[in-house]
Amino acid sequence: MPVETSQKSSRTPAEVLKAARQRDSADKRGRVLKAVQDMLRDKRPVTFAAVAREAGVSSWLVYAPGLRERIDQARVRQGAQGHQDQQSGRKVSTTSEQTDLLLVRQEIKRLRTENGQLRQQARTHLGQQVEQLGNHDLVDRVNELAEENLRLSTAERQATTQNAELPQRVAELEDDLAAARTSLRRMIRNENRP
Repeated sequence: MPVETSQKSSRTPAEVLKAARQRDSADKRGRVLKAVQDMLRDKRPVTFAAVAREAGVSSWLVYAPGLRERIDQARVRQGAQGHQDQQSGRKVSTTSEQTDLLLVRQEIKRLRTENGQLRQQARTHLGQQVEQLGNHDLVDRVNELAEENLRLSTAERQATTQNAELPQRVAELEDDLAAARTSLRRMIRNENRP
């Protein structure tokens, strides 16, 4: 026993940290494997995200070597058997899921087409609005923007000039402050003399 104690106390902090990490990793891997077994037993769909959620681990861990293969095996086994749909409680086959997936993909394709059509209609409508604005209106707007640009450029030049003058003004004020302090010290010394 005394030998073990001396070995433990002679471990470096890095070794202690490494051992703690290994224990934590083994614990998390065990929780992942238990989650897969529980999901298979309860006939719940096994997915990487569901296993990570069930085990309370990050999603990247379920893709780690050794765990990924076990989850893939469970998914294949479950796919061959089918599984219980949690909402309806009926048994769902992989074929049924594939049909549902195909229908969802068709709906997505339809929605994308509709989205494209709506975007094109919006572009056409916007183009018509721009065409309805007269050339005169556009020239007036360009002139307004040019005047605003000129005003902002002038303001920027003035601010740059003022900014360049500020260090000199600060130096002058610091000199005035130093002179005032010196004068105040002299006055205080002169008043304190008998």
